[in-house]
Amino acid sequence: MTLDNARPFTRARIIARLREQIAQGRPIVGAGSSSGLIARSAEAGGADLIIVYNTGTSRLMGLPTTHTMNHANPSTLAMYDEIANVVTHTPIIGGGEAQDPTYLDLKRLVRDFRETGFDGMINFPTTGPGGSRNRDRSSVGLGMDRDFEMVKLAREQDYFTICYGYTEEQTIGLAAAGADAIVGHAGWTTGGLAGAGASAMSLDAACEHVQKMVDLARRENPEVIVLAHGGPISSAEDTRYLYEHTDAQGFLGASSMERIPVESAIVDAVRAFKSKQPRASRDQELELTAGGR
Repeated sequence: MTLDNARPFTRARIIARLREQIAQGRPIVGAGSSSGLIARSAEAGGADLIIVYNTGTSRLMGLPTTHTMNHANPSTLAMYDEIANVVTHTPIIGGGEAQDPTYLDLKRLVRDFRETGFDGMINFPTTGPGGSRNRDRSSVGLGMDRDFEMVKLAREQDYFTICYGYTEEQTIGLAAAGADAIVGHAGWTTGGLAGAGASAMSLDAACEHVQKMVDLARRENPEVIVLAHGGPISSAEDTRYLYEHTDAQGFLGASSMERIPVESAIVDAVRAFKSKQPRASRDQELELTAGGR
């Protein structure tokens, strides 16, 4: 193990690693991981970033993705030790909710994520149209601008940030605040046993949305790294189409990394076990013999 592959990961080292992937023509892959098993498997598969969200709790319970299961920031901070115990070669990014009224001082929020050990932050849960907290609370001082302030504070401390951009306003504000990477968010992920339904975008519409977010982010900062997430983009084949139709440099998956693959693998495994026939017992053989007379 070289020093470059060991924790802690500074912002400069994370960006250098991501840009190396881009230079080699490889997509950047961020893997949502809400348990040690999933995080360890994601690292073994070559994930560039391990992303820890409080919403993973609902996914691991077999439920649709929801942020309402727990208090986001304390829950995410409490997940760090389990993940870091088995992930040593990959940056671990924590989902920080800037709109949390128990963290009115955003300096304290950024400090707590850094001191816990997270190598960077992502703005999740967030607010505004399309966000996980759809009701805009700007009228009470808990609006989208707090995302921008959180990113600005992190940048001042040379702390890595990767951020979801759901809307034009959010994407522009995050890029202007200094986010190192912007993830064009196309809505709740489809597929599997608990994915988004008919309300999800088509793949073409999702790619158009992602490209719009890419263009807006790069207009603010030509050096920003741009990824995609969500909606109908839920498989590797979907990302093939994504890369053919957008300038996205990678993909960040949550349900597509820690829910859908687990669901399909377990379904396939159980079906495979059920397809094998045990050897007949002596009693069964006697019954078959007697029945054949």
